[in-house]
Amino acid sequence: MARYELTDAQWDRIAYFFPHPTHWAGAGHPWHPHRPLVNGILWHLHTGAPWRDVPAQYGPWQTVYDRFNWWRKVGTWARILTTLLDQLDDVGRISRELWCIDASVIRASRAAAGAENSPPNRVHWAATRRRNSKSQKTMRWDVRGEALAPRFT
Repeated sequence: MARYELTDAQWDRIAYFFPHPTHWAGAGHPWHPHRPLVNGILWHLHTGAPWRDVPAQYGPWQTVYDRFNWWRKVGTWARILTTLLDQLDDVGRISRELWCIDASVIRASRAAAGAENSPPNRVHWAATRRRNSKSQKTMRWDVRGEALAPRFT
């Protein structure tokens, strides 16, 4: 078991938040088991890899992705988080003043740092050559510069 997969005790604490696999009174086909899908979601969040790279042991990547989005929209993740935090608060292991979001991983836009909102002038880059480059014709702006340069026959 990988460190980002849920143990039996952890799964038992959150299993009741997820709907029964035979949802809507048996209409439609039964869902895939929830535990491997949750482990696939945790794998994705742990690695940061694209959804398409979720290992097959967790189920089809589309199902993992769709279930993550569905549970996000209906508030399942928020209910799990608040319940677990409430349980920690009840036993005195955390106080409500310590609940926060780590914003150091949230990337701000260039405009938030004072940069201009307009895109850079592409014509300027097309006419510029990079100094000390041995293979200038392979660089995108150099190829454009060659296309804009006058031709003599």
